[in-house]
Amino acid sequence: MISEFLALSEKVSQLAELTHALRTENAELRMKCASLTGDNADLARRMQEAHQRVALLLDKIPAVPNPQQEAA
Repeated sequence: MISEFLALSEKVSQLAELTHALRTENAELRMKCASLTGDNADLARRMQEAHQRVALLLDKIPAVPNPQQEAA
């Protein structure tokens, strides 16, 4: 009976260690997720800015006359 209690005690200890390890990993993953979410927002903002700059440059390019339209 004592061996059963020792085995149970060992399993409880293992469970406590696993719980601690998983909580630590979970905290690290949450921090990484927050960091990546911030990076993603920054990249989305930069993409939008680049899109706006390209659109402004395209607006500055003069239109090329289409010879087919002039003949009509």
